[in-house]
Amino acid sequence: MTLLWDNDPAAAERFSYAVGGDITRQDSHAALIRSLEDSPGEHLVVIGPDIDMQSACDLSEAVRVQRAEVGVLLLRRRLDVAVLGQALRAGVREVITADDLTGLADAVRRSRELSLKMAGHQDHAVKEGKVVTVFSAKGGVGKTTFSTNLGAYLASTGAKVLVVDLDLAFGDVGISLQMLPQNSIIDLVQMAGHLDEKGLESVVTHHESGLDAACAPAEPSDADRIPGQIIGELLKVGKRKYDFIVVDTPPAFTEHVLAAFDNSDLLILLATLDIPAVKNLRLTLDTLDLLGSPKEDRVVVLNRSDAKVGLRAEDVVAVIKQEIAVMVPNSQAVPASVNRGVPIVLDEPKHAVSLAIKELAESFIKPLAASDGRDEPKERRGQDEHARRRILSWGGRR
Repeated sequence: MTLLWDNDPAAAERFSYAVGGDITRQDSHAALIRSLEDSPGEHLVVIGPDIDMQSACDLSEAVRVQRAEVGVLLLRRRLDVAVLGQALRAGVREVITADDLTGLADAVRRSRELSLKMAGHQDHAVKEGKVVTVFSAKGGVGKTTFSTNLGAYLASTGAKVLVVDLDLAFGDVGISLQMLPQNSIIDLVQMAGHLDEKGLESVVTHHESGLDAACAPAEPSDADRIPGQIIGELLKVGKRKYDFIVVDTPPAFTEHVLAAFDNSDLLILLATLDIPAVKNLRLTLDTLDLLGSPKEDRVVVLNRSDAKVGLRAEDVVAVIKQEIAVMVPNSQAVPASVNRGVPIVLDEPKHAVSLAIKELAESFIKPLAASDGRDEPKERRGQDEHARRRILSWGGRR
């Protein structure tokens, strides 16, 4: 919650997306001070543009004495040297023009970071959820079914789980779970630069299994309107709300997929026992090396591992030069469960497919949550921007 001093009843709604979260508006100095006293966990006060300068400075000085860790941001119709000087002398952290909502969002972020440090709570000690991205450069290997079942299993253990459908043109997470989403990821575009938990909540759809889903747009053409930036924001905000985020992906290295890689704690690389899938898995591993993705942050899962097609798991290992973490058997029960809209891990928890997904979750994903919050995803962006641009230039689907 943010405290706002403004005489305009519509001000809270006007600034809500930029500030992030709920806003409590007060129309007097005294009322705001009382709210601050009643909200020991609040670290931000925003003073609206219609509050006169002297009153704004008086409030800032009072806040500085009463709660030094609380940041005060001042909105003005126009800025000049005199206003800036007077505000800074009164302890205002930043002065922003009232119509610069992006500037306000940035100032809010900086102020909150500083307040947390002053209060003795370093950002890196805050426990956040973990992002797990499921990827294959070949279509038809079962990514969506695997992702939704993984999410459903994690939710069944009591974890708060979000499944994100990054196949933005042709995603099937919603239909696989027989959900009818009212909103989708396309609705986040208008919140780019100031997405908060409230904004994320407005686009997710709740499933009866307990998981939430951020579904792909209904119209394939909307995919081109979604910038990679908003996917990064979605995942960063989601980590504050969920224990685990499972990202389902298209079979291509798009800017959205690379944004997911940048924010992932674990990459699950899915393959099947056919030569095109194994070839693409080998190319994927080489591409991840090119991007600087740490080898310890990826696992290989062999789906339909017992299919009698003349290729064995040992042959796959020989090609990719990496061990297979989990082998998921083939079963007609899986497409049958998809047609019913019930993940097999819930419909038949003792089924061999369900047990394989449980093994992966318990061995590789649940331990991620046991960390104390200090282990951030290793930085991938910027290690080789030339390689990144080259990969994006491949474009399209394989």
